[in-house]
Amino acid sequence: MSENSQTNNSSVISLTVGILSLLIPFIGLILGIIGIVFSRKAVKEINKTNENGKGLATAGLICSIVGIILQLFAVLGYIAFFSLPSSGTTIGF
Repeated sequence: MSENSQTNNSSVISLTVGILSLLIPFIGLILGIIGIVFSRKAVKEINKTNENGKGLATAGLICSIVGIILQLFAVLGYIAFFSLPSSGTTIGF
């Protein structure tokens, strides 16, 4: 029984891009989407070729999803912050 010790390249890319989606503001949203695409691609390739790296692909998927959620909160916070009225205005007086 020969053991295939090669790691799938797409799984490594998905983990790398997923981690970057957590760290880079605003661009992380796009990186998260790219990470999800590479993760799904890696899982399909791993199931077909029996390569290693399924854990990396899963970790990349999780990091990408969390990165997208964090980036959406950052964008919403940015929008909410700049939509507040300035401190010089009074409301109702």
